[in-house]
Order: sequence, then C-alpha cells, then structure tokens
Amino acid sequence: MIRTLADVVTVHAARRPDALAIACAGRETAFGALHRDTNRAAHALLAAGVKAGDRVAYVGRDSEQGYALVFACAKVGAVAVPVNWRLTAREITHILADSGAVVLLVEDEFLIDAPGPRHVVTTSRFGTWIAGHPDGDVGHAAQPDDPVLQLYTSGTTGLPKGVVLAHRSFFAIRDRLAEAGLDWVDWHADDVNLVALPVFHVGGIWLAVAAWTAGVPNVLLPAFDAALAVELIGRYGVTTTGMVPAMLRTVLADPSAQPDTFRGLRKVVYGGSPISAELLERCMLAMDCDFVQFYGLTETGNTAVCLPPADHVPGSGRLRAAGRPYPGIELKIAGDDGVPRPAGTVGEVWIRTPARMLEYWRDPAATGRTLVGDWVRSGDAGRLDGDGYLYLVDRIKDVVIVAGENVFPAEIEQALAEHPGVVEAAVVGRPDDRWGEAVHAFVVAAPDTRLTPRQLNLFLRGRIAGFKMPTGYDFVDRLPRNPSGKVLRRVLRDPLWAGRDRQVN
Repeated sequence: MIRTLADVVTVHAARRPDALAIACAGRETAFGALHRDTNRAAHALLAAGVKAGDRVAYVGRDSEQGYALVFACAKVGAVAVPVNWRLTAREITHILADSGAVVLLVEDEFLIDAPGPRHVVTTSRFGTWIAGHPDGDVGHAAQPDDPVLQLYTSGTTGLPKGVVLAHRSFFAIRDRLAEAGLDWVDWHADDVNLVALPVFHVGGIWLAVAAWTAGVPNVLLPAFDAALAVELIGRYGVTTTGMVPAMLRTVLADPSAQPDTFRGLRKVVYGGSPISAELLERCMLAMDCDFVQFYGLTETGNTAVCLPPADHVPGSGRLRAAGRPYPGIELKIAGDDGVPRPAGTVGEVWIRTPARMLEYWRDPAATGRTLVGDWVRSGDAGRLDGDGYLYLVDRIKDVVIVAGENVFPAEIEQALAEHPGVVEAAVVGRPDDRWGEAVHAFVVAAPDTRLTPRQLNLFLRGRIAGFKMPTGYDFVDRLPRNPSGKVLRRVLRDPLWAGRDRQVN
C-alpha cells in the first residue's frame, strides 16, 4: 500500500521497473531508473548533512531532477521546498531565508547569490552530484503524518507564508474515493498524464503524485506553453491533464490545435480560479471528454470540493457551482464564531479535511487564525444549496487570482510604497477575460509629482514577479477609509465588477 511519497517510487520500481515514469524535454525516465536516482540523491543529501526535518529547496522549471529531489527528501525525512522560479531574486531570497533551507538545487539560469543554504547544486551538475553514491535504500521509514512539502503562498501581510503538508495530504482523497467507489478522480492502466501546473503549485504536484501512485506516467511541461502542450498531447497520446482556466483558453486558441488534437483525451481536471460558462462549454465541445472541477487551497492539501463529470451538463445551473465535498470531507458556511448558517446563506467557507496542512512554517499566530480545531478557514465567501453544492460568491481575503496564482495586495502595495513619489497605494483585483483576474492599483502621488503607469511598472521590475504587476492604474487624491482608518477596498473594487453576479472571475 502506498502511504507516503517515498513509497510511490519504491513500489512501482519493484513492480514495473521498465515502465515509463517521466517524460520531459525529450528525456524519458523509467520507474526503476527514477528509484535509483532518488536513492542516490537521498544519499547525497545525507552526505551534505541533511537530517530529518531539514528544508531542501528547489528553484527551477519542472524537470525529472526537481521531482527526484522531492522524492529524495521523502526518503530521508527532509522537507522539500519548491520555489516559484518566476519570482524576483529578492522574493526567492526571502523564501530561502524563511525556510532555513540547508541545500538548494537550482536551475543554472536562476542561480543567485543568496545567503543561507550550506550546499548549492545547479541542475547541470545534478548527475555529477549524485554519481558515486549508493543506489540502495537509505533506511528511513517515513510516516503519513510526517512533513514532506513546504509550499509558499503570498501573504496578507505582504510576506509569503510556508504551508507545511504531510505525506497524507497526497493520499487522503484517493482513499476516501476508493472507499466510496466514486470515479471522480480515476486512473486507467493505459493513461498518460500531462502535468501542466508547476511543482511549486499544490495542484501540479498533487495531480502528478496521484498519477504516479496509480503507476501512470507523467509528461512534464518545463513551463507552460500552449503550443508545446498541444504537441505533447499528440506525441504521447495524453489521456488526462489538469489546467487552470487561463491555460485551457490559450490551448484552445493555439493555431496548432486541430479538430483531432484532443481525440485521445479522457478526462480534464481544472481549477485554481472560477471558469466562465462560455469557456467551459467551448472546452467541452472541442475536447469531447469528461471534465472535473477541483476547489481547494494549499492549506487544505489541494482539492476538497469536486464538480464531477456527471454535473457537467451544458446549460445546467450546476456549472456555476464549485462542486460538493469529497467523501469524508465536511463543509460549513459560517461566520467568525464557526456556527453553521442555513442553506442558501452567504458566509465564509470552512473545510474539514484529513488532507489539511500541518501549519504555517514558524508562524503560529497565522496558523491559529486559519486552523480552528479540525477546520480550515478558507477566506472565501460562498453558500451551500439544499443538495450540498458549494457556490463561491466572493473573497473575504483580499487575494487576487491571476491565471491560478494567488497575489495578495499588501505585497504590491508595500513595493509601490518604496517609490519616493508614492504617498500610498491600494490594490484590488478586476475581471480579466484571459487571466481570470488582473491586478489594479489606486495610487496617491506625492504633491507636485506626476506619475505614469510605465514609470511605476519599471520601478516594480525586480521587486515583484511579473505576474503580480498591475495592469491598470488609477491616480487618486485620497483612498477611501472607514472611521478607524482602514482602506475600504470594496469601495475601490465594486465599480470594476459592476454588472456581474459574483465577485470572483
């Protein structure tokens, strides 16, 4: 029985060592070779002084080396920290320092002079680094509740927080679905899975691990590219994949996509942000396969709510729902007191799931605000109908979701405030048909100062990642505030969303 990430490779290497495990950038790795490489990497980590509980970071595009490092960490009891390579050097440096990573594996292109890790290995030297180490088991017995992954999410205070996940986060949903006999997330013997979401995104690594657990090979996109995705779907006979809505839109629009491009697809999983009815129905028509929507958080260990294939009926009102909870997972709509509200009433979505995070790394106060007993407070506003389907209405947190990536306004506001001509700034999300949402900034300029969007975006370059950049600005005399001085984001945001029946896109 596969119960930990370490088991995933070990079990399939024993059962089917010559079966394909990973295809990436023209390179193919079988389960047996992946097992030996991860064992060598595990011994290399031990030789570098890594102990159980230590953090080991990876900064790079998706690759067999990055995933080998994750599995090696599982085999020695260390915690893997995949870092978004699209972040700026300043942002990456903060994550490395906050995590306390003792080893860093970094793609050569993203090598930076960052204090902290005792050992830095570039991906071009990965093979040399692990060569000469034994390819046998290191002898560590991982347990389902042990921490294994630390993913960083943007923070409401402006600094990213490390979400610590245990091995069980990757297998709890599988077990509940198997017990209930449901095929919401199922795998066939001849499946091939395209991993379009990155390893630093909980949806990407969760779906990749789910496929490997079932013995299904994963075709990795080093970075998302619609034309490459279309090519790989045809080349490998891809049957399953997971994407955010913005990815689906660009894949459909790619000139290389032909009427028969998607004929082999069996199931498409999507999530990360709400999808429009127009885009979903176009995808269902063009791809002609089962669709499954996920809803969850990094803090819930990824998916907690599912809209299964049976509910994907064109024209049905159910297509506006996020879905219903998996077996063994509970939802409630509540206020700060945690008391459930009646069906149809809007409130905060609370989730009780066995896949939930262990903690925010080194942040007990934030952990206590999000984990209340067995419940995870989502920060999303929604309602439940009489059949238990969840409908998202708005966000209680200020998060803006750009192409599936969480962006918190405080981070951008702090960066804008560093500009000498900015007195203060407030950031909100506005609807965007391509990316779901876009970042919009309201800026108060210093007296006798004339600012332009171009000036500010040039200033922000290197301070925040490109996907966090404001795509729209309003220059205002003052920001609206309540009597206690808090900025009223709703007053700024509402006109941008006028005429829409929900305030998420």
